Amino acid sequence: MKIEEIEKELTYKAKHVYEEIDEKEKEFLEKVAKDYIEFLSVVKTERETVEFGKELLEKEGFKENDIKKGYFIYRNKFLACWRIGKRPVTEGLRIIVSHIDSPRLDLKLHPLFEDTELAFLKTHYYGGIKKYHWVAMPLALHGIVAKKDGRVIKIVIGEKEGDCVFTICDLLPHLAKKIQAEKKLSEAIVGEKLNVLVAGIPIEDKNEKVKKRIKLKFLELIYKKYGIKEEDFVSAELYLVPAGSAREVGLDRAFVGGYGQDDRICAFTSLKAFLEVEDPEYTNLILFMDREEIGSEGNTSAKSRIFEGIIYNLLKKAGISSTADTFFNIMTKTKALSADVTAGIDPNYIEVHDKLNDAKLGFGIAVSRYTGHGGKYMANEAHVEFLAWLLKNWDENKVVYQVCSMGKVDEGGGGTVSKYFASYGMDIVDVGPPLLSMHSPFEIAHKGDLYMTYKAFKTFLKV
Repeated sequence: MKIEEIEKELTYKAKHVYEEIDEKEKEFLEKVAKDYIEFLSVVKTERETVEFGKELLEKEGFKENDIKKGYFIYRNKFLACWRIGKRPVTEGLRIIVSHIDSPRLDLKLHPLFEDTELAFLKTHYYGGIKKYHWVAMPLALHGIVAKKDGRVIKIVIGEKEGDCVFTICDLLPHLAKKIQAEKKLSEAIVGEKLNVLVAGIPIEDKNEKVKKRIKLKFLELIYKKYGIKEEDFVSAELYLVPAGSAREVGLDRAFVGGYGQDDRICAFTSLKAFLEVEDPEYTNLILFMDREEIGSEGNTSAKSRIFEGIIYNLLKKAGISSTADTFFNIMTKTKALSADVTAGIDPNYIEVHDKLNDAKLGFGIAVSRYTGHGGKYMANEAHVEFLAWLLKNWDENKVVYQVCSMGKVDEGGGGTVSKYFASYGMDIVDVGPPLLSMHSPFEIAHKGDLYMTYKAFKTFLKV
């Protein structure tokens, strides 16, 4: 072989998405990106994601707990949907699982207080955040309040044109030298000081004995609009999230910027792919799960037993024995994707990246054969036979992908839900687009990677 042939045939070279697709496919890519931006702009909590999914599924003819084309919702934070394939369920399934929770600020149980004639709400951050990201920016309030009379009141403030927004005030640099500038970055903004400014006008009352008049004005306003009293915060799920829409980023509009792309980008693409595969060979199952960002704790997470219940229910409806040995036999024949994002190489922080092995934006869906941290602790590692099968199918369907890890050894790492599903005996691997500014209020994804994630999921569900 000549040296040019050796280089062409034997060496590996990553491929940029935009160099591998034609103009017609680029037009479709832009449509997918437009739909995604609209989704990302309005869906900012787990409940809103489930609500979006349910509405879309019912529009496409899916019915709750139907045996052929069905869906199941648990606690309004977990969604499963399935389409029965040509082959019996006993021959295994094709599963894509993503998580729909994102880092945010939760209101405390007793959040409201007044100090120096200003009213604030106290928060407790959820998931891995950099606290300094959340100060001095517009925030919206999303969530629900469960009343004792059984009513559930939905709240979204700060997203419509003309809405007020909220914010967490930062300290001006003139006074910040000792309290912030001389501290570590992780200590400069204290979690207990992530208090949200919500009101500043006193209630109209000439009685000088009335105290906390700003707080009372806030309570009056929220009661008039929603019927909420201060005690109702105890039974509320109210989150502070970045206000405003997702946007195209870059002069060439190459990127999508917005909150919650970890991991709603995978939820969006997996559901879109699922709805377009109308006659699959194997039964398709899509899972939206909660609480991944805090270790998958709780009864709507990957550690719960909900998944098992769904499989047992499908077996019963199909008239198949729902014994434990049947369940585990099916699991050994099942192939699954843990759909979650990974870190893209940021050249401004190249010292933490392995350029040879980490994912690059624009080079397609990233496949992480193993996750975890130092010494591969807390990791799932996919079997190479499954990986080779998956990549072969993607090659045949012109899916642009990259196989990667996340950061240099001993720099950190991360986990996903894959290890919990691997414990059932199924083949599973972590896949998803790389992001920049992950876990920030404005995460960045490349449109090419978004599109290839959708295309990869659609291919997987077909084979």
